[in-house]
Amino acid sequence: MDLGYGAAPWTAVELLARLRRIRADARVTGVEIDQARVAAALPYERPGLSFRRGGFEVPLPGGERPLLIRAANVLRQYAEHEVDGAWERLCARLAPGGLLVEGTCDEAGRRHVWVALGPGGPLTVTFAARLASLATPSDLAERLPKALIHRNVPGEPVHAFLSDFDRAWAAAAPYGPLGARQRWVHAVRALAADWPVADGPGRWRQGEVTLRWSAVAPRRG
Repeated sequence: MDLGYGAAPWTAVELLARLRRIRADARVTGVEIDQARVAAALPYERPGLSFRRGGFEVPLPGGERPLLIRAANVLRQYAEHEVDGAWERLCARLAPGGLLVEGTCDEAGRRHVWVALGPGGPLTVTFAARLASLATPSDLAERLPKALIHRNVPGEPVHAFLSDFDRAWAAAAPYGPLGARQRWVHAVRALAADWPVADGPGRWRQGEVTLRWSAVAPRRG
């Protein structure tokens, strides 16, 4: 499910194409609260791709539960204290073993930070960028999901992580002449000595790094 796909259905169309590379029987439903956006998307329906009006109730026919819910830029207009409730509501709709991917990205999809959640709650957080457009890793702070964006202040784990990432990035400057990808890989490898990095070089080379959620979860109180 592509929840809140926006004014045009391109993300739902692309999601189906990418999933079909892995599972030929994958199906995607695009969901929007605005009926006019649903109507505009209907001409793009095809076998495996449909569009429906709805929201956090996750309206699938026949009571089906999705294996994957993608929600990009959906919670950014909500208050921070509303995030846990939205997560719980969406995770409760997942099929067993399902995944919610919730985060914030820029309009071109070049910078994106997302949280992956299972039925039991948040699991990991991923920082991703088109590296040619990145000056420092902390540039991603403006794309932190709602659960973290107000926590990028001294004393909070996500602030400490981004500060350490910037230092690792600066230390990896000698690799810059080999390209931003090599610089990113070496910076992440240095980070992994102190932070619970949950992926490996194959993802790092794509301009990503994933941490266990517990490492950057907001401090309460």
